[in-house]
Amino acid sequence: MDEIINLVSQKVGIPTDKAQLAVTTVLGYLKDRLPSPIASQLDSAVKGGASKGGMAAGLGDVAKDVGGMFGSQKQ
Repeated sequence: MDEIINLVSQKVGIPTDKAQLAVTTVLGYLKDRLPSPIASQLDSAVKGGASKGGMAAGLGDVAKDVGGMFGSQKQ
C-alpha cells in the first residue's frame, strides 16, 4: 500500500499523510461496494499478496474481474 500512497503523494503533490488518508478512503469505498470476492482480491493486491508481478499485477486481476462484471471481453 505504501507504493500507492507514495505515487498519490508524488502525482498530486500532497504530503504522504494526506495521501494515505485519500488512498484508505477510496479503498474503503470500493471494498464496501464491490462484491466480496473482488473486494478480497483488491485487499490482497493492495497488501502485496498478489501474484508474481506485485501490486500492479494484482490490481490488473481485480480490474479484469470488474470489467467482466460489466460485460468487458478484454483479457
